[in-house]
Amino acid sequence: MLHPLRHSLVYRRNRDKLAHASSHDEEAALIQERLARLEAEKAALEARLTEIGTQPTALNDGLPSAGPITSRSSERDKIALFRSLFRGREDVYPKRWENTGKGKAGYAPVCANEWAPRICGKPRVKCGACPNQAFREVTDEAIDGHLRGRHTIGVYPLLPDDACRFLAADFDGPSWQRDAGAFLEACRAKNVPAALERSRSGHGGHVWIFFAGPVPAALARRLGAHLVTETMERHPDIGFASYDRFFPSQDSVAAGGFGNLIALPLQGGPREGGNSVFLDDRFQPHADQWAFLSSLRRLAPAEAAGNDLFSRPGLPDV
Repeated sequence: MLHPLRHSLVYRRNRDKLAHASSHDEEAALIQERLARLEAEKAALEARLTEIGTQPTALNDGLPSAGPITSRSSERDKIALFRSLFRGREDVYPKRWENTGKGKAGYAPVCANEWAPRICGKPRVKCGACPNQAFREVTDEAIDGHLRGRHTIGVYPLLPDDACRFLAADFDGPSWQRDAGAFLEACRAKNVPAALERSRSGHGGHVWIFFAGPVPAALARRLGAHLVTETMERHPDIGFASYDRFFPSQDSVAAGGFGNLIALPLQGGPREGGNSVFLDDRFQPHADQWAFLSSLRRLAPAEAAGNDLFSRPGLPDV
């Protein structure tokens, strides 16, 4: 860890480099280098806080530092909190579509050229292979519309560098509450912070684990696989039939692909019926969803890599 004086000198040197960068590409490379060092230092400091028995703060990734976010906070602060938690690819995001006449629904990347004559090749050409891609970036307006129920959007958890910022376990079927509750119990036993969301349909749930910084997807999924093993060992009688998959669902992104998507929570429409919300230990919605999300601790990358679950041989399929 850098001494404060040395940290200041390094910062000034980097600032001077930025000032004399000969191109935007060089400036971007220097900024990325600087951010990578800050992420590594942040992870090391949070790991040290954990070692000495102090919980790292949950406010990071650009969140306002004035205090916890609640239902009375500004829309700007709520969106900032939301984006800092449910953060995947930001250069592209999926939006839900419905064809009521055919009774079909799905998700597609938001693209400025969608269905444009002689430009969009759907459905013959997949979006990931289209030469005329014009994907829309995630914006505060897109998140605001989702929260207000104007549309439904999702997130691609797997980043282009095969890292992720959260892991979500999906449970579906009649026993989802029992199985998700057992999984949460295993998380708590291993000091892994986790939150349970009831899905849009109300017939399933997602257990979310948030990281304080990006971690390799393979590492995140390995952590999840060990938690599944821990759950099954603690409850050998339950069968765990409702467990479906993890998001991200792959260790690495295929060329031209995005990986599996997961629908974002707190969508305005389902939320009115008590779905797409986060639940307490009695499977009831938290009274203040924003205060709950604001209170969540995020697992430092060093904690994920050093969790004692990894000492066990044999991993279940994920």
